[in-house]
Amino acid sequence: MLSDVMEDYLKAIYTLQEESDGPVATSDIADYLDVTPPTVTSMVEKLTDRGLLEREKYKGVELTDEGETVALEVVRHHRLLEAYLTEHLDYSWSEVHEEADRLEHHISEEFERRVAKVLGEPEVDPHGDPIPGADLAPIEADDTTPLSDHETDDRVVVARVSDRDEEELRYLDRAGISPGTELEVVDVAPFGMVTVRVASDEADAGDEQSLPESVARSIRVRAVTEEVA
Repeated sequence: MLSDVMEDYLKAIYTLQEESDGPVATSDIADYLDVTPPTVTSMVEKLTDRGLLEREKYKGVELTDEGETVALEVVRHHRLLEAYLTEHLDYSWSEVHEEADRLEHHISEEFERRVAKVLGEPEVDPHGDPIPGADLAPIEADDTTPLSDHETDDRVVVARVSDRDEEELRYLDRAGISPGTELEVVDVAPFGMVTVRVASDEADAGDEQSLPESVARSIRVRAVTEEVA
């Protein structure tokens, strides 16, 4: 039986692996979970001993197949709960992350099944993140890129937005930027500010928003295609 904290570590490593596509440094885990590096080292040793992690000296850690399955189950719980809270309990997308964090370890598989059924077996959560299937098969890498990687005049559609920063999500909500929003990159300043023009139902066409590079990096987008346009 794994503790809630162990599951939190596996979920964090899964998320960081998604972003880095490779071994995850213990320092990155410490930053993500807001804990000290020695605390991470101790937990990594425990999870490695249980066969849930593989550790390569000087490179970092990766989930084993068993560790990934555990992480996917926690991620599935989390994202289904976020979807349920927004669709049925009138939570805003900026409020659901912490609530889902508290609940994800404690719901039964029957509860999970019923939530998924009520929601119509959704494929993504309110932030655009893919929801693992009931079979917990690994999620294939998508074709999205950070908004911060794009250049002036690029036209993109928002696919995913990080759910970790409540204030950031409130700001994006006010700006009319959410999954499905079409953006045109107007300017990329040398000091890290990315200015975009919003064209969606959530904001007036032509409305411009200047986003700090850290915020633009947390927004995953796809290039506009003829089908989207």
